[in-house]
Amino acid sequence: MRVRAAPAANLARVIRPSARPRWRARTIELAEPPQLANHFRSDGTAWLRDGQGMVGIGEVARFTGVDFAQAESRWQDFAASVQCETELGDHPGSGPVAFGSFVFDPGHTTEESVVVVPRMVLGHRRGRSWLTVLHPEGAPLPKLPAQLPPPTAPAGAEVVGKSLSRTDWQDAVAAAVRRIETNGLEKVVLARGEDVQTTDPLSPRWLVTELTRRYPSCWTFHVAGLLGASPEMLLRREGGLALSRVLAGTIRRGGTEELDLKLAHALARDGKNLIEHELAVASVAGALAPFCSGMNVPDAPYVLELPNVLHLASDITGVAAPGVSALKLAAELHPTAAVCGTPTGPARAAIAELENLDRGRYSGPVGWLDTRGDGEFAIALRSGRLHPDDPRTITIYAGCGIVAGSDPTEEYAETEAKLLPMREALGTPVGRG
Repeated sequence: MRVRAAPAANLARVIRPSARPRWRARTIELAEPPQLANHFRSDGTAWLRDGQGMVGIGEVARFTGVDFAQAESRWQDFAASVQCETELGDHPGSGPVAFGSFVFDPGHTTEESVVVVPRMVLGHRRGRSWLTVLHPEGAPLPKLPAQLPPPTAPAGAEVVGKSLSRTDWQDAVAAAVRRIETNGLEKVVLARGEDVQTTDPLSPRWLVTELTRRYPSCWTFHVAGLLGASPEMLLRREGGLALSRVLAGTIRRGGTEELDLKLAHALARDGKNLIEHELAVASVAGALAPFCSGMNVPDAPYVLELPNVLHLASDITGVAAPGVSALKLAAELHPTAAVCGTPTGPARAAIAELENLDRGRYSGPVGWLDTRGDGEFAIALRSGRLHPDDPRTITIYAGCGIVAGSDPTEEYAETEAKLLPMREALGTPVGRG
């Protein structure tokens, strides 16, 4: 990889308000786009889409057990201890970056939210490529490790456990529908999990590589053992502009262009899916409104095509208020109706009672934040969590929105479609009840 050398005078220097900087961060522009996935290491971080994004190598700080406000405070404290030099100016993602993954419901999980600050960040975004290196004040500048050889595919993958059987999960859906019809709920999102075990220890590198190859238009992520390919951008803040993509309403693809076209038309007219989508859009727009001006909320959704499913989608945009970071906006949005339900409190209570699942960081915000407050957070969907005490086992997840008129059999089929990305990457047999 060739690095475009720049005279020291051309470096934009940003001195953080610290009397005695503990860290130095230098961002240099690269002459050629790096093959990001080839530099991802299993103990690193990743945020990839369409050949762009960032990978983090090594680690200089980790914050665990933090809520959103604590994470932002600790990140700001860390940023204040860094003296930065950059050739990219205010380009989003240049300089120090924190990768974060947050739990869905802190009151019903044994997991903790995690924020990781990598020692190195290799990035490519909007036509510019860079390498950022953090090192202690006075220490020599470390070198970028070489690319790694291709990862090894998992072998012998099989489902060894489920949060609920097919029958029990469908019974939970039926119970949710009864609550919607009688108890004032409008929507509740129910998920299920499958434990998949392989013969040898799983390679996060393989899973990240496969997901980026199979689902290039999704945001492939890895933070502290949680990985996946999410189609849903919870929040992007860039240069003061905020964007949130809402996905709600799903149908499995039919396998041919003609059939997919018919399915897309049917999805766009389906009352159940339109109600589900409208509730999700209202949830996001209402949460963003106090922190954004000039908001644009589409009147009707479009159909987003993914390799395995079709989604109803809406992109909501606005101008973020000064000083409101991507993490702050993500915190205000979470949990959206797309992953929890409406109203939020009763829906979250129903999830805790009916799911029989510790979601952990599944369906929580996952993404990155730079020192200027720019960043991107997706919802951790189409994902799995590697077991820290068993490197051969991963729990994969899928869920769907339940509204009045939802059919338990159809909802189970929707979760089967949403499990495909992780099942295919693992080589897991499909269709086991």
